[in-house]
Amino acid sequence: MTLRERLGAVTPFFVARAFALGNLAFLGVDILLAHAANDFALPAEWLPVAFSLVAPLLLLPGLVSERLWARTRAVDVAVALGSIAVGVAGMILHLHSAFFERQSLHDLVYTAPFVAPLSYVGLGLLVLLNRMEAPTGPAWASWVVMLALGGSVGNLGLSLLDHAQNGFFSATEWVPVVTAAFGTSFLLVAMLRPARGFLWLTLGMMGVQAAVGVLGFALHVLANLRHTNVPLRDQIIYGAPIFAPLLFADISVLAAIGMWGLMRNAAHAQGSLGVGSLAHASKEG
Repeated sequence: MTLRERLGAVTPFFVARAFALGNLAFLGVDILLAHAANDFALPAEWLPVAFSLVAPLLLLPGLVSERLWARTRAVDVAVALGSIAVGVAGMILHLHSAFFERQSLHDLVYTAPFVAPLSYVGLGLLVLLNRMEAPTGPAWASWVVMLALGGSVGNLGLSLLDHAQNGFFSATEWVPVVTAAFGTSFLLVAMLRPARGFLWLTLGMMGVQAAVGVLGFALHVLANLRHTNVPLRDQIIYGAPIFAPLLFADISVLAAIGMWGLMRNAAHAQGSLGVGSLAHASKEG
């Protein structure tokens, strides 16, 4: 099989499974940095890091072999439920922050981000979805777009609160907030009315959103490196969160997978209808 034939055989379903595996692994790195700022004050803060080390290894065999995919359903379901449990537990632990004791705007901005652990919940739901819905059925792609929409809503809140900590020092810090708001709106309409033309328009919006994420990543890195008198380790841990803007690109990829699935299903349905019409016409002829 040539490289072109191999690429042509790649499906949205396979990419979604690879997406879940890669994100579960990368979340461990992200949380390692985030909890290092707190010097891992609680032993429980190591739990998501450990889970992100183990979960991808459990999902990997099913990804590389269709034979193993058929035999590892229970493993995937266990990983999915574990991911959801880690996310919910993290959210509950973050809820014990100052905001929920005093409920002031100041504490909302400077508290632990209680939305962030829900990334594990979203990925757990994606792994579960891949085991519960047929990839060529009408529901799978719509659910993927819905998960991307949920992630986009969370990202909108995080980008707003994160930059509020800085008092929106630079006007450019409003760019991710506005982009996240537009991205959320587009995904909501795409999920409710998945017309082919609007799906292409939403894909364009996701491209813009991904570019904003990559640019934000570069700006965060440059902002941290500006403080040459601070050790590099401290710049990465205590400076602007370097991986946070990449969530824009990440959500855009997930949304693109869902819209790819929607358009692929629509094309197959149209093709089947065309074949059916030709057969009907042939019989009549």
